[in-house]
Amino acid sequence: MTDAKDLLAGVKAVLFDAYGTLFDVSAAVQRYADAVGPDAEHLSEVWRNKQLEYSWTLSLMGRYAAFWDLTVRALDYALAVHPGVDPGLREKLLDAYRDLDAYPEVPGVLAALRKRGLRTAVLTNGNAAMVDRAVASAGLADHLDAVLSVDDAQVFKTHPDAYRIALVRLAVGEADVLFCSSNRWDVAGATAFGFRTAWVNRRGLPDEYADLAPTGVIGSLDGLL
Repeated sequence: MTDAKDLLAGVKAVLFDAYGTLFDVSAAVQRYADAVGPDAEHLSEVWRNKQLEYSWTLSLMGRYAAFWDLTVRALDYALAVHPGVDPGLREKLLDAYRDLDAYPEVPGVLAALRKRGLRTAVLTNGNAAMVDRAVASAGLADHLDAVLSVDDAQVFKTHPDAYRIALVRLAVGEADVLFCSSNRWDVAGATAFGFRTAWVNRRGLPDEYADLAPTGVIGSLDGLL
């Protein structure tokens, strides 16, 4: 793991991915795990994988749709793959995804970074209404200087235009930013764009994208302090 001093040296703003980094994307299904049954873990995995797949394929086609719409489509696919799961849970699962749990360390880490004089912001594939609700329900609004959505660019990460939003909105340069994500593909995209990057490797996954290495690797956001 990487020393926080090395990650934050010379940084003016710390930018966070939202889903999977600040918010636990598995929390929606976990909330109804008993009702979902033995397929709960796989349902959650398919839901997330399809959500991301749809964002990448649309971007390659030069098309765009709100991330919430992709989230709904992905759940419908995941439920179709698991016909044994009660389809009546659909709306409950969607409501749970609107109000995902933040990881336990998140509020304290954001507060500590701001106390050090660093700006904190979110840059997410989530559309504005979706992420604003998630931030509010998790009680994080007071800990963030900005909540930025790829809605502004109409293209999903890892397209450079998605990361460029932060430079314009925060009035900073690439080298002024530490971008944190639990998604290794997102870290690769941010690294290619020119950000300093921290891979939040919560699950101890093997590395990939060797030619786009992160500035550092941390096991949770506590590693920033």
